[in-house]
Amino acid sequence: MRHARRVLMVAGSLSAASLFCAPAFADAIDGDWCFGGHHMNIDGSTMLTPARNKVQGQYLRYRFNYVAPANEPGAGAEINLVMIRGKEIVHLLRAGKGGEPEVWHRCKPIS
Repeated sequence: MRHARRVLMVAGSLSAASLFCAPAFADAIDGDWCFGGHHMNIDGSTMLTPARNKVQGQYLRYRFNYVAPANEPGAGAEINLVMIRGKEIVHLLRAGKGGEPEVWHRCKPIS
């Protein structure tokens, strides 16, 4: 009887603990981001752009800004990336272009 009670207590504790489990979210813009068939990687102030160019930019924890290289859309224009905290998405905005931002998602979930 004591053993059965202990098993029930452990099972109940594990069930209660699972209620508080949630997917882990990264707390910075660093990492791999995907949009359609495109991919980019941010690692501090260095970025590998969707066209596979390695560029330096202005890194802030939830933002990254850089100038588009010559062989990419919007060449010479500033590109602004803003991470939407808690949603694991980045809005990509091109200077001088209106409209809705491109919405990039993490290529792989962060655990």
